[in-house]
Amino acid sequence: MQSGTNFRLLKTNTATKARAGELITPHGTVPTPVFMPVGSQGTVKTLTPDEIKDTEFAMILANTYHLYLRPGLEVIEKAGGLHNFMGWDGAILTDSGGFQIFSLARLRKMSDGGVVFRSHIDGSEHLITPELAVKYQETIGADVIMVLDECSAHGSFNEAKQAMERTHLWAKRCQQAHKSTNQALYAIVQGGVFPELRRQSAEYLASLDFPGYAIGGLSIGEAKTVTLEMLEKTMPFLPENKPRYLMGVGSPEDLFEGVARGVDMFDCVMPTRVARNGSLFTRAGRVNIRNSKYSQMEGPVDPDCLCYTCRTFSAAYLHHLFNARELLAYRLATIHNLTFISRSMGDIRESILDGSFVAFKDSFLSGYRTTNEQVRLKQKEKWLKAQDLKR
Repeated sequence: MQSGTNFRLLKTNTATKARAGELITPHGTVPTPVFMPVGSQGTVKTLTPDEIKDTEFAMILANTYHLYLRPGLEVIEKAGGLHNFMGWDGAILTDSGGFQIFSLARLRKMSDGGVVFRSHIDGSEHLITPELAVKYQETIGADVIMVLDECSAHGSFNEAKQAMERTHLWAKRCQQAHKSTNQALYAIVQGGVFPELRRQSAEYLASLDFPGYAIGGLSIGEAKTVTLEMLEKTMPFLPENKPRYLMGVGSPEDLFEGVARGVDMFDCVMPTRVARNGSLFTRAGRVNIRNSKYSQMEGPVDPDCLCYTCRTFSAAYLHHLFNARELLAYRLATIHNLTFISRSMGDIRESILDGSFVAFKDSFLSGYRTTNEQVRLKQKEKWLKAQDLKR
């Protein structure tokens, strides 16, 4: 089925698989590669739609599982769809809620027919089938919607194979149930941490000719090296002229690595979640604004950042807000982190278009210390101090 959401590939980096393109939706054209802030319940936590726009995002993610349970689809339908309900006129992608059913809800029964689960909110019992997953997302009115999939924890080969086969069955049923011409329905590749299953899943779903493809079941606890390996084993079997979406990835270093392997779309709660805990992105890595060294810092937390937070407030003020548990702290930190991600993605796109992606990636990653690196360096510093005390 043709949809009102289409993809146009503009350029591929010759030294890597990095791609720049455009996702054309009924609610505007979205430059890719793109990161989508997560607004599971119809809101990116702490921010208004205008503030999301100010951070230069054109597309957000919402979640069918959460919206179905609360406020209920009838409320959203009465409002004219999620765009009207939440006051957002940009593009929206909705996840089918498959991951939340398996991670949040209490499973009662799962079969090829669908899933019976109990709500994590009030314990009420619900049934979702592939057909209902599509119907619910059509009611919500997102520009891009997802098939219902089985996202199982990393287990045995046979468990991963069973989940993959059920995901394939559900994908075909979702495709047959999809009626809206204003939405693009994306398939989700599964297969756990088994390269052969990943290949099988990508090949089968590609044969069904979906308008886009997501890579699911990763970044749920496996080592990052495994995530990247599975990505590399999957990408060659997905159509080059369709968008590729890596679900649940949002660390700055992971965005670079994903783009280098051909990913066009990302989402993750991490940038906004860590912001609310006082962890802010800088080009040197994440910093904890709660640390005492920021208590009297007169300048912004990141001198190179042009976001509203860094243009307006000192690091000392942010430190004070977090220590006083003022609600403004969470809002300002979220604005900063999303601006950092948005501008990083914009710079990545420009570097793909002008041919400098490899140099830009190497420059960024050489100066960006990941959380693990920061912990390792602190441990080394602590050990060196201990050695000095022994002398």
